[in-house]
Amino acid sequence: MKRVLYLVILCALLLSGNIRGQEVNVSAVFDTSAIFIGDQVGFSITVEQPEGLKIDLPHFRDTIIKSVEIISGPLVDTFRISNEMLRITEKYLVTVFDSGRYTIDPVFAEIKDQSGIRRFFSDYATIEVKRVNITPPDTTSAIFDIISPYRAPVTFGEIMPWLLIASVAVAILWLLIRFVSRRWRTRREIEAPVITDPAHVIAFRQLEKLREEKLWQAGETKKYYTCLTEILRNYLENRYGVSSMELTTSETLEALLKTGFKKDHLYDKLMSVLTGADLVKFAKYKPGPSENDLNFEDSWEFVDATKEAGTISVSGGAGMRKAEEVL
Repeated sequence: MKRVLYLVILCALLLSGNIRGQEVNVSAVFDTSAIFIGDQVGFSITVEQPEGLKIDLPHFRDTIIKSVEIISGPLVDTFRISNEMLRITEKYLVTVFDSGRYTIDPVFAEIKDQSGIRRFFSDYATIEVKRVNITPPDTTSAIFDIISPYRAPVTFGEIMPWLLIASVAVAILWLLIRFVSRRWRTRREIEAPVITDPAHVIAFRQLEKLREEKLWQAGETKKYYTCLTEILRNYLENRYGVSSMELTTSETLEALLKTGFKKDHLYDKLMSVLTGADLVKFAKYKPGPSENDLNFEDSWEFVDATKEAGTISVSGGAGMRKAEEVL
């Protein structure tokens, strides 16, 4: 019998120690007890709990109760009271637009575990909302008129920004009228026609410049073939209207055929030069000196053979200056 009594006392002590270890205090208060209609006031929910205890705190969305509207929040702050206790505070900013006395029911924090749900409640929170007294102290006095708005004199500092804006607007308008009149006079003048060189002359000039730079002889083979293909692609655009700078080799050749160009030996020469250049630029192919010269001569021959009718044929780079003199 004594053993049973000892066990009951021991369990009671352990249970009371567990309850003390998990003591939770909840409070809910306004920052002040009275405000005027439309004023803003803080509403705080504070929970003091042991560290490590998982507690679900209340969260309000639009209102605390009817007419007590939430402006912002909650802002959550955690403060360590001691080595074992924490203080968690939820801060709301609220306002009320109706006068009266408002009482907030106790809010609670709860613990959910295997033994069930335990809730810890706060006290009631009360706030009084007052109206602003705008009536005369003596209600028996005569009715008085509403005071008209006060008209302050206009100062130069207030006028100055408008003067500056008006000056800038006038200056912009004057410049715009002058610009439009000049453009109108310029359009009425007869513009001199712009004379451009034929496509093959431009290509020959660029090829001769590329020959003189001696890029592949200096080990810059990739740059040499890049320049060579750009010359050919620019020629195709100026001569046949094929905008090939953004096209692949196959797309360029296909676009050239759509202009009526035939698949003959000149087409094969162009395809050979463009394909060989792709191998150098993208596959790190290293052609020999004879192949470099052959691609240059094929490019020159392609331009010379496809130039517009009625122009003088030019063979090789040596005759470039004579051809330009004749043209």
